[in-house]
Amino acid sequence: MIRKATASDVLKIKPLIDPFVKQGLMLPRSLNSLYTFLRDFWVLDGENDIIGCCALSITWEDLGEIRTLAIRQQDQGKTNGTSLVNACINEARGLGLKRLFTLTYVPSFFKRIGFSEVDKAELPHKIWADCINCPYFPDCREVALMCYL
Repeated sequence: MIRKATASDVLKIKPLIDPFVKQGLMLPRSLNSLYTFLRDFWVLDGENDIIGCCALSITWEDLGEIRTLAIRQQDQGKTNGTSLVNACINEARGLGLKRLFTLTYVPSFFKRIGFSEVDKAELPHKIWADCINCPYFPDCREVALMCYL
């Protein structure tokens, strides 16, 4: 079942994200950050645990970002990631957003579900709000992709 995250989910989301951080596939998220942005998150419940998460962050008037998509290793390749991203897309439509972007090391996944590669220069709000403080800026290896709703 996909649902909005609750405060009690944060201590389950963090260990879901951490292996991807260690692999260099995702930027770290502190517990403080997860609690602060909890309302952005959707989670996918498994039988006894959360098996995936994804967040929708509002960036500007008509622009949102898909962030922190993580699926437990043994549950990948089963449309779980697509289902979580679709939950974010549906929420974005409900909020009146026209475009969604993501920065990812796995562009092929997002291309399969309708995102297209764009130049990072098309994302000035993201660059100056978040990227400027990233340890990888300006040598970011993530690929920027956009989906038009």
